[in-house]
Amino acid sequence: MPGPGPDRQDDPVRRAVWRLRSRGCWEDAAALLAPAAVTEPSAALARTAVLVERCVFTASGWEDAEDALRSAEALVTDDEERGAAACERGHLAYASTLFRVRDRVDEARSALGRSAALLPPGSPNRALLDFRRGLVAQHLAHDAQGAQAAFTRAHAGATANGDQLLLSFTWRHLASMAEQEGNPAEARHGFAESLRLREELGYLIGIAPALSALADVEPEPDASRLRAEAGRLVRLLGGVPSWLADKLHPAAAPAPHIPAPTDLT
Repeated sequence: MPGPGPDRQDDPVRRAVWRLRSRGCWEDAAALLAPAAVTEPSAALARTAVLVERCVFTASGWEDAEDALRSAEALVTDDEERGAAACERGHLAYASTLFRVRDRVDEARSALGRSAALLPPGSPNRALLDFRRGLVAQHLAHDAQGAQAAFTRAHAGATANGDQLLLSFTWRHLASMAEQEGNPAEARHGFAESLRLREELGYLIGIAPALSALADVEPEPDASRLRAEAGRLVRLLGGVPSWLADKLHPAAAPAPHIPAPTDLT
């Protein structure tokens, strides 16, 4: 899920972390951040986000993510950092609930509410918080209206912040909701924008889900072509995302029962 994207291009460590993360090498990315994460809250939070993202794409690594989060929470010193840590806790609790690892829905709501109270007005982290509150509304509360409002706020915030990675997610989720509402043209536009952004960013692990989502609203033969390309990328990445691998290759081992893959990444 969105977290530290290809920003801070003057920082060679962050550039290397982005390259690894975007290719699904989360353990290597976390290892690069580990030395700084011992004392620096920003590095500890970035490491947490990387490991939580691994949970979402692979449905594994939960203990590592929880340990990284607790370490980050012990380092934060101001409301911005505390709010960011609470946002990560809410997202990890949400993912754990979604994948039926453990029911943590109350923790997810509480942590995201705490993040909203801590983050100062105008915080660049508010767009990501809005997006994650939209996920909880959509998948855990089944509140389509609340999810739509949260995703719309997140989209506006990501646009204002120039956060292209987060925009690839907000376009995707707004498109998914348009598809559910019976608006295929709007859905097609949103999924295409999400795919375009991920290709431009080099967010390789996010391209296959974007191709698959676009395929669901395209006519043949384009739909089959897009699904075939998505399947090729999933195989290239060793079966990541795990839930998309199950959708594209149903003969494989069954993935956890979760919402439709279109909505996850």
